[in-house]
Amino acid sequence: MGKTSNTSLDTVVTDFILLGLSHPPRLRILLFLLFFIIYILTQLGNLLILLTVWADPKLHTRPMYILLGVLSFLDMWLSSVIVPRIILNFTPASKRIPFGGCVAQLYFFHFLGSTQCFLYTLMAYDRYLAICQPLRYPMLMNGRLCTILVAGAWVAGSVHGSIQATLTFRLPYCGPNQVDYFFCDIPAVLRLACADTTVNELVTFVDIGVVAASCFMLILLSYANIVHAILQIHTADGRRRAFSTCGSHLTVVTVYYVPCIFIYLRAGSKSPLDGAVAVFYTVVTPLLNPLIYTLRNQEVKSALKRLASGRGAGSENK
Repeated sequence: MGKTSNTSLDTVVTDFILLGLSHPPRLRILLFLLFFIIYILTQLGNLLILLTVWADPKLHTRPMYILLGVLSFLDMWLSSVIVPRIILNFTPASKRIPFGGCVAQLYFFHFLGSTQCFLYTLMAYDRYLAICQPLRYPMLMNGRLCTILVAGAWVAGSVHGSIQATLTFRLPYCGPNQVDYFFCDIPAVLRLACADTTVNELVTFVDIGVVAASCFMLILLSYANIVHAILQIHTADGRRRAFSTCGSHLTVVTVYYVPCIFIYLRAGSKSPLDGAVAVFYTVVTPLLNPLIYTLRNQEVKSALKRLASGRGAGSENK
């Protein structure tokens, strides 16, 4: 049990204990090393993408790469909110997290996660315009509009995180304080509330599950139109390049959205699979983004080569 302070009416929880991912004790060191390496690779990979987009004049003025840079920035922070706590759970260190720390973790996870959700939708819309409306693309999507849309995604994500954190922690928590999860997330924390959580579960279902599912459907609709447009391209090389760009995005989106929808459309679930499923959109997706976008995007690979050789895009054109 965690530290508690007695009041005249009740016992108030002042910290929580994160039980972490279930694992055999003999695998503790292996899992510690695995998640530590994943975290380092995630930070380095996304930082490299961010620096490449920022440093290359060919990239940082184009909406597609502005969105990619923002995605890398989000991935770095989202990973930092979750993964260090997972790593800590594989050490002898205390698994306690202060009540305020739990509030902050839940807020920042949903703030960053929902912003990323909206950003993926913007990226699909950008690809739809670029491929299906190529002649009108410069008018329909430019740097200024892209910046406004990204700012809107950040604001919407912040509002979403605030709503979820406020609704979750307005409830009384009087013990027990053991969170059967690897971070402070809504379904796991609500199980510890000493009050009816029906309203919270309904809001979670609508505000997260339905919104995420709707964004995913919009992305699939965009890609259905993109595939139709790609099939009209007469050259095999043109079709290959278009499929490569869109295929990488769709791969990451699927790995992110499907587990997310699985968790939040079942807010009252107590399935032992939930923790393993959540690892995909909290740990795996931030790692995959730089790998997929670097290995399958020729322009990013060219920019990385220019960056490594110390040549700017401008010098290449001389």
